[in-house]
Amino acid sequence: MLQKELIKKINELKTEKKAVILAHYYQVSEIQDIADYVGDSLQLSQQAAATNAEIIVFAGVHFMAETAKILSPDKKVLLPDLEAGCSLADSAPKDKFSEFVAKYPDHKVISYINCTADVKALSDVIVTSSNAMKIVESFPKDQLLIFGPDKNLGAYINGKTGRNMLLWDGACEVHETISTERIIDLKLKNPDAILVAHPECKAPVLIMADFVGSTAAMLNFTHSSPAKKFIVATETGIIHQMQKLSPEKEFLVVPSDETCSCNDCPYMKLNTLEKLYLCMLNETPEISLSPDLMDKARKPIVKMLELSKNI
Repeated sequence: MLQKELIKKINELKTEKKAVILAHYYQVSEIQDIADYVGDSLQLSQQAAATNAEIIVFAGVHFMAETAKILSPDKKVLLPDLEAGCSLADSAPKDKFSEFVAKYPDHKVISYINCTADVKALSDVIVTSSNAMKIVESFPKDQLLIFGPDKNLGAYINGKTGRNMLLWDGACEVHETISTERIIDLKLKNPDAILVAHPECKAPVLIMADFVGSTAAMLNFTHSSPAKKFIVATETGIIHQMQKLSPEKEFLVVPSDETCSCNDCPYMKLNTLEKLYLCMLNETPEISLSPDLMDKARKPIVKMLELSKNI
């Protein structure tokens, strides 16, 4: 089926089934363009909690669709490809994370949203890269804290706040592959470019960055900055929105290896227009979680949303 015909049919199904399509910034550009809302993890969580749609079609990865189901348990939540997982979420298996938490009963558990529903259920509060700093700082200075599963984000927050949170040893494979060597090469060739980086990157990348922030924060920064050229240290999908918002500016992606291949998340890119159409047509694959798990996981997510109202 041609792309134009697919888009037409998806829009028809959206109306017919009273569905809403939520898409992450890391999705392919054609999915971003057909979505009702495009955002980062915090923004999409807020939309999932507020939507009146009967069906939520989540063009993202599994933990995001789980979060939508937890926040809207009465709605049908669809994910175009169930194999669209997350290396960061996979780095914190429920059993091992539970054992880790049990060793430190005096610690509160702060979990990055890039984790499974099971890990969320073990947490006191969830954070995203947009609100992590604010939420960590909401705890008393003498409160002992565990931060998981992203060690890079946790270390960045420790450095900025002077905290000494215990860090789970997890990371995002996409941001882990962003190397200082590639960035230095780009900066030498483009001395006028501003380096923006996601806090999931390793410390040497963040030290070199002119701006560190969430996906949405990087998008806003590149739009408002007077600079005309940017080196972008995150997943390539955000470039589509940056270019739409600032067509007169140039955005350079940090290549993931010597072949200069794009720094794509293989899981995010599993979703396609055709899979999106088929999942809406057949209303499958559907996200299903037990009521007990959803109840336990909802509390720390709701706490995050309450603390994020002004973000």
